[in-house]
Amino acid sequence: MERTKFILNENEVPTSWYNILADLPEPMPPVLHPGTGKPIGPDDLAPLFPMALIQQEMSSERYIEIPDEVSDIYRLWRPTTLFRAHRLEKALDTPAKIFYKYEGSSPPGSHKPNTAVAQAYYNKKEGINRITTETGAGQWGSALSFGGACFGLEIKVYMVRISYDQKPYRRIMMETWGGKCVPSPSPDTKAGRDMLAKDPDCPGSLGLAISEAVEEAVGRDDTHYSLGSVLNHVLLHQTVIGLETRKVMMEKADVYPDIIVGCIGGGSNFAGMFLPFVKDKIDGTKPDLRIINVESTSCPTLTKGPYAYDFGDEAGLTPLLKMYTLGHDFIPPPVHAGGLRYHGMAPIISHLYKLGLVEARAEHQLGTFKAGVTFARSEGIISAPETNHAIKVVIDEALACKKSGEAKTILLAHSGHGHVDMAAYEAYFAGRLKDYDYPKEKVEESLANLPKVD
Repeated sequence: MERTKFILNENEVPTSWYNILADLPEPMPPVLHPGTGKPIGPDDLAPLFPMALIQQEMSSERYIEIPDEVSDIYRLWRPTTLFRAHRLEKALDTPAKIFYKYEGSSPPGSHKPNTAVAQAYYNKKEGINRITTETGAGQWGSALSFGGACFGLEIKVYMVRISYDQKPYRRIMMETWGGKCVPSPSPDTKAGRDMLAKDPDCPGSLGLAISEAVEEAVGRDDTHYSLGSVLNHVLLHQTVIGLETRKVMMEKADVYPDIIVGCIGGGSNFAGMFLPFVKDKIDGTKPDLRIINVESTSCPTLTKGPYAYDFGDEAGLTPLLKMYTLGHDFIPPPVHAGGLRYHGMAPIISHLYKLGLVEARAEHQLGTFKAGVTFARSEGIISAPETNHAIKVVIDEALACKKSGEAKTILLAHSGHGHVDMAAYEAYFAGRLKDYDYPKEKVEESLANLPKVD
């Protein structure tokens, strides 16, 4: 009988996060101050983040210790299980070996609490008792609400309006953990009021929700801001996924992946998986390793955006990041993969893509749901719409192996379940979903407003 589940013991969960900045072949471009255009320093970020996170953001240490208080909470769901997808392999009649690391067993049902708990801890340690944030599909907002409950913090979440309407149970999850969730654009901030005056029916965007959360945090001495993706320290916290996966694959399953696949919105989920592996590609140990970032055709950041400095938010309140971007005032269409509707890509992923160390693909909505249903009917797990994008590419790669006869090992970063996304599946089965291919002229219109950087 072939083994299906591979799992570490609790005492084998990583005790440190891995920092890719220590091993990059070329340094990343600096983060710039939005007013001066000069590289920012720690004091520039102090109104938003605790100093421990600012230090992690800029650190070049290869490993950063996970605090005991964070590890204690991680053990509620970590280590997560690595599955061999025997039934999917059989359904596809492929010689490929498919594995997936499942992050849906966390209390909020996704990878997000890996950083939410850490960020809540560092804020509490610095004496901050209130945090504002944004959320797209609601996974980050529910995760930070859970993290806030762990440390007794007040959480205010600005949720992209279209997802607020599509996913009411995410809002209820936030409220159950004590968080307050409002739709964005909202009347609570100038950024929100300005957008509502311009377009009362605006479906919202992650960039706009970030503007609202940052505006409120900067305006209150008792409040910090927390980001669920994109920034270096967020990707750092997520590397617990890849460190676990690397250990369990090599020590328990005795395999190493040929291809690693994951979905990307801001990029933290997939970066958390692949960063501990991309080190092997950088140092020449595994030069043929393929790492495929999968985004939505409705928000094609890596595949259609330029590599440029841009704001992380719609109102231009955040520092300037060098990243692949569709423009900070980009408003994506209302597809159900809310977590993939961010205008920019994590600077680390952008840098690695620019260096040719990772790949990118964009997938249509209907094909991803079809893949998600295939996965559910073979492996049993109903995946989030975001995760379905990666599943689509895993299936494509497995079928390519069937055609070539190669028995490649494919690793899927499975970011979370879709139990509160059933309205999306209902719309898919009813034939109400459609594909969106974001028009080139719309991208060019948004990019015309990129900030001018010397």
